[in-house]
Amino acid sequence: MHRATWATALAVATSASLLVAPQALAQPPQRIQWQKCFDPPPPGFPAGSERLECGSFTAPMDWNNPRNGKTITIAVSRLTPKNGRAKSTVFTNPGGPGGPGRTMPLLYLERPKLSENAEIIGIDVRGTGASSNVTCGGFNTDGQVDPRDRGKANLDLLYGSMELQAKFCQAKSGEFGRYVSTDQTVKDLDLLRQVLGKEKVSWLGYSGGSWMGAYYATYFPKTLDRIVLDSNVDFTLPWQPIFDDWGMAFERRFRVDFLPWVAKYDDVYHLGKTGEEVRQSYERTRAKLNEQPVTRPDGVYNGVTLDALLRSTLYNKASFAGGAQTFAELAGTVPAPVNALAGYPDAQLGTAYSILCNDTPFRGDRKYLERDGTRDGAKWPLVGYTQIAGLCAFWDRPDIRLEQPTGTGVAPTLMVQSVRDPATPVEQARRAHRNFKNSVLLTVEDEGDHGIYGFGNQCVDDVVERYLVDGVTPAGDLKCPGVPLPAPGEATRNSLTTAQRLATRLGW
Repeated sequence: MHRATWATALAVATSASLLVAPQALAQPPQRIQWQKCFDPPPPGFPAGSERLECGSFTAPMDWNNPRNGKTITIAVSRLTPKNGRAKSTVFTNPGGPGGPGRTMPLLYLERPKLSENAEIIGIDVRGTGASSNVTCGGFNTDGQVDPRDRGKANLDLLYGSMELQAKFCQAKSGEFGRYVSTDQTVKDLDLLRQVLGKEKVSWLGYSGGSWMGAYYATYFPKTLDRIVLDSNVDFTLPWQPIFDDWGMAFERRFRVDFLPWVAKYDDVYHLGKTGEEVRQSYERTRAKLNEQPVTRPDGVYNGVTLDALLRSTLYNKASFAGGAQTFAELAGTVPAPVNALAGYPDAQLGTAYSILCNDTPFRGDRKYLERDGTRDGAKWPLVGYTQIAGLCAFWDRPDIRLEQPTGTGVAPTLMVQSVRDPATPVEQARRAHRNFKNSVLLTVEDEGDHGIYGFGNQCVDDVVERYLVDGVTPAGDLKCPGVPLPAPGEATRNSLTTAQRLATRLGW
């Protein structure tokens, strides 16, 4: 996909009249009726969770035709300082794309400099969570077809299921599915700003939330005050080349960080004393599981679901111990206790596919996908065969024209990025930084976690809060050291409570 294909004109919905007063569409003006999100909070939620309030507002289903009477509901939350005096309002997004974000403000209860100075807003963007939903009708063939098998019969299954899933997602989501896109969502966000009565808000977004934040800033540059983009996709490019980098980035994290770490603790996992021996254990276990899948309380494991387990493990060093433990249990090197893992709602999957396939054009057809998957898989076998955006080749894409983010007229933007992030590789962050004016890049060295601010790196936390709370923009690019990998069983701030239980996974 070449940048020349990006249209520069805004859609009709971003005309001057709507930019000034989209709330004028709702008569009388909307007010959010706030109430406690839960009473009492669920087990495991941090102290202070009872302060989180939930509500909703109404937005046009189609901002390009806002007066046709068709509306949707957007669910939101807020966490206000205990003293009730907020100096600013911060919109947050966990990424995905399509991740529900209403519990995300709870991540910052342990960051009092932020949570006691700002009103923090969580948002289930259109399509997901408690907002109006899209769905793929429960159709999902993940784990059923091994993309390493490049035989014709298996490729027919692989790409036939992609095509069928694209049809399920679009048919089951109906008309609304065509309006689940970044172009529409950023207008929901600015309507929310006006419903809250704020002249300006700040943005704190992770992963896919860097894409959303860059576009929000591009469409509404005068309404954003401070912008933090953590774990960045290259939001100056279309989605397709963004996901083309997955195989390389996950393989790097796998070989440089995870495999040597497992080998270091061979007395715990018994999978090999060197990274290469552990990798061979993975290949043997994968082949064995494809011959004879294993059913456990947490699901059915074959070679493909082992890949998915390891892929999810690589997002965060706090997941290494749990992922290695399950890997060892499947390999038969340690006994397997009864344990269960949580899943993700279909609305999030439907929203993610709608955004990926609606936002930007997809280049190529099935033959292209076959060649691309074979090439990348041979180079990066852990994830290279996996083509997340592949079903976009079969998607009936609506006529959406996004304005390319350039940073022109946008407030100073702080980008945070680890050097071995598996889902949003540092190469993409550096390109986006070069092409997004007035941005500053904070690089976290010797680090591979996806999602850095608020997860235990004190250097990063200090830089972000000096900017986001105190308004001190770094004078130039800067660096922070990473957090060392933990020993098995060692508690970390990156733990399950914050990274998974509260804010869903950051990224796909």
